[in-house]
Amino acid sequence: MKHTLSVVVENQPGVLTRVATLFRRRGYNIDSLTVGRTENPNISRMTIVVDGDDVIIEQVTKQLHKLVEILKIYDITEEPTVDRELALVKVRADSQIRGEIMQIVEVFRARIVDIGRNSLIIEATGDENKINAIEDSLRPFGILELVRTGKVAMLRGAK
Repeated sequence: MKHTLSVVVENQPGVLTRVATLFRRRGYNIDSLTVGRTENPNISRMTIVVDGDDVIIEQVTKQLHKLVEILKIYDITEEPTVDRELALVKVRADSQIRGEIMQIVEVFRARIVDIGRNSLIIEATGDENKINAIEDSLRPFGILELVRTGKVAMLRGAK
């Protein structure tokens, strides 16, 4: 089962390396990892998606707590959250099929952010299922490049 951990850390050089090394040493694969500053420039938030059972997640959490720069860890897997991913997709698009691609982009409420001679770059945001769906819809046209940010998530409400 995929677990989503929200980890609040001190915004210092090397923290990301220490967290990633902890997972590597234990042999756990990180499915997705995003990190960025919060409203406080001295604090960053990591959103880590890791595949594992409850025992593995408990062990990872205990190991993370041992790192000095870790301030708080939340397993938000079962909590009500808002989560998003960003994807940029460069798709083959000559003049004859651009209209069809533009219709798909509109259906997914995505945006075309660059037009090349034979390609389009599409920006899409949404949950993992939406990003997977637009990727699947564009694949028949020929995806030239694809980049995804990974999940960012926040608890709903005023916690």
